[in-house]
Amino acid sequence: MSKQAAVLTLTDLNADTACCPPIAQHRIPAETAAVLAPAFKALGDPVRLQLMSMIASAPGGEICVCDLTPAFELSGPTISHHLKTLREAGLVDSDRRGTWVYYRARPGIMRQLAALLAVDTTAAVG
Repeated sequence: MSKQAAVLTLTDLNADTACCPPIAQHRIPAETAAVLAPAFKALGDPVRLQLMSMIASAPGGEICVCDLTPAFELSGPTISHHLKTLREAGLVDSDRRGTWVYYRARPGIMRQLAALLAVDTTAAVG
């Protein structure tokens, strides 16, 4: 099974709920960690993190690769490689329209990652 299939399985089953309690409250199961790790790894690159930010905050919920590429001092193929990594990690979906590809964030996986990293700010820090 590919890494993409593993991420998609967890995301599709739990698109509207967190996959597990925040890591600040409970240890995450090994199976969940194995499924979510590729998404965190994909976001571990500064360019991919910026791309993800641009995609997730795009007006209308999607953005054309033609608007992403000029924002970086990188070649088109390098940007395409980074976008492919985000896609394979299950973080974004894409649609080809003519010669351009449009990207949109997958909200289910984004909610899962955010919920996993949530910290209770009311709890005493010791």
